[in-house]
Amino acid sequence: MHTLTIKNLDQIQETARQFIKLMGDNTVFAFHGNMGAGKTTFIKAVCEELGVDDPVNSPTFAIINEYRSATTGELIYHFDCYRLDKIEEAYDLGAEDYFASGALCFIEWPDKIEELLPYDCVNVHIAETENGARSITLDI
Repeated sequence: MHTLTIKNLDQIQETARQFIKLMGDNTVFAFHGNMGAGKTTFIKAVCEELGVDDPVNSPTFAIINEYRSATTGELIYHFDCYRLDKIEEAYDLGAEDYFASGALCFIEWPDKIEELLPYDCVNVHIAETENGARSITLDI
C-alpha cells in the first residue's frame, strides 16, 4: 500500500507523476472517494502527465471517455459509473472488453460495477484531509 498527499492544487502534477511511477504494469484503476473528493481532478492530472493533450473531463453523461497520449500513442479510458443503474448497463457498454484490452482504464464510482472489475484491479482511495488536502492511497 502506498499513500500520496496533495496539499494544494499546485502540487497535483507532482503527485500525478509519483502516482504514474507506482502504477507499474497495472492497467485498471478503480478510484473510490466521496463526491467532490477530487477523483476527476486527479485523473485529469494523471492523463496530462501521460501526454494527453485533449481536454480531460468527467464522462458523467457519456459514461466512457477515450483519450490518447500524444507522446506514446497509448489509449486511456476514463469511466464514470455514477449514472449506471444496473450492472447490465456496464455489460452492454462492453466494460469487460475495455478492461481486458491492455489499455489504461481509470474508473470512477467502481462500486457500481464491482463484479466486472478484474482480479488485478488497483483500488485507489481519495479522501479529503485537513485544510482541503487530499490523501491518495493505492492498494498495490
